[in-house]
Amino acid sequence: MKPLPGNIQGVLFDLDGTLLDSAPDLYAALQVQCAEEGVPPPPYAPVREVVSRGARAVLRCAFADRGEDGLVALVPRYLQLYQDVMVRQTRAFEGIDELLARIEAHGLRWGIVTNKAGFLADELVVRIGWAGRVDAVVCGDTLAVKKPDPAPVLLACERAGVAPAQSLFVGDDRRDVQAGAAAGLYTVAVSWGYLDGGDPHTWGADAVLDHPAELAELLKLQPVSA
Repeated sequence: MKPLPGNIQGVLFDLDGTLLDSAPDLYAALQVQCAEEGVPPPPYAPVREVVSRGARAVLRCAFADRGEDGLVALVPRYLQLYQDVMVRQTRAFEGIDELLARIEAHGLRWGIVTNKAGFLADELVVRIGWAGRVDAVVCGDTLAVKKPDPAPVLLACERAGVAPAQSLFVGDDRRDVQAGAAAGLYTVAVSWGYLDGGDPHTWGADAVLDHPAELAELLKLQPVSA
């Protein structure tokens, strides 16, 4: 594990698979679409693994035989179905609420950098109750590029008012590590997320953590008094 830089100012997070376990709702939307299309739904596990790749990756689990053009045609309906069920089962991962409370109590800023479309990510942040707390949200369509390009991470740093060299980027996908490192942040890969079938220890992150409490410990954030 690489030592942290001094005077940490902020922490940026990936959204799905890092802060939120949203796979159950993404899978539920796929189940409905499969019923509409008369196709048996795939098992949950392979869908959960690929949700960080976006709607087409999820749809490919059930409709791979339709080809890329067929998948593209299915995306608008899938996103509509997902929006309908977006927070029925989605929850913060165990320990995330406590971690965010500690970050805020310590006076650090925090933000979100996600490849999720803005109309979905912004609504999800509102409905989960974080809209008045988060210092920056950069979505997959905020810029012309998305992770692993570093530009969204740098924009989030700018919006949150933190220096990249004094900030962390935390994610459950290799692209998070690549984007954070290219932007000059300390990178943390987390094993509690979806991982896209990969091993976070092979991604070149500055630290690999197994629970949000370990990030609080790394940052030396004390528990919040009741």
